[in-house]
Amino acid sequence: MATALFRTIILYFLIMAGLRLMGKRQIGELEPSELVLTMMVSDLATVPMQDFGIPLLNGLIPILCLLSLSMLLSLLSLKSLRLRGLICGQPTILIREGQIQQAAMRQNRFTLDELLEELRGQGISDPTTVKYAVLENSGQLSVLLRADQQPITPAQLKQPVEDDVFLPIVLINDGLVIHQNLRKCSRDIKWLEKELSNRHLRSPSEVFLMTLDQGDHILCIPKEIPS
Repeated sequence: MATALFRTIILYFLIMAGLRLMGKRQIGELEPSELVLTMMVSDLATVPMQDFGIPLLNGLIPILCLLSLSMLLSLLSLKSLRLRGLICGQPTILIREGQIQQAAMRQNRFTLDELLEELRGQGISDPTTVKYAVLENSGQLSVLLRADQQPITPAQLKQPVEDDVFLPIVLINDGLVIHQNLRKCSRDIKWLEKELSNRHLRSPSEVFLMTLDQGDHILCIPKEIPS
């Protein structure tokens, strides 16, 4: 039992480290080579976890080789456009100037129902209002509307707009104080306790979420009392 737990923990952290090296992507955004790597690594990891007669090293070496190969190909693809296109493929235009490119859809085995579903998901019901719809290597559909269909921005109207959008920093996460973020904001625990007291809160454990942005705007959401 202990042997199974030990082998499982080693393989788990090894695979997690390898996937972290691939970058922050969702499964649906993986390139084909990354998806193949993920499937092969998961299959290789299950063998030494289930069969104790196989040395753990026999499972680690193939996994490390695959991860090394993936990193090598990633580095080479940064320097070679041809290799990048061979491994990752090329984006495909499915709609150009409002016209659906039927040949491109057939080549990518992308059905009309799938195209309309993707457009509806982005709030578009009429394909003729689309200037470009590009099928990315990840399988996502990027859509650019015609100029007369895009929302008007203050810049187009030449209206001055005050930039009041700031990135909030989490100070309390489900009752836990993030001391590192407090220091980033040049605040201390005494300031935090004062702000909580102003909101009739006795301790951080009563706070579900508290954030502070560069405009000194504080968001404080108390925890709900269980009924």
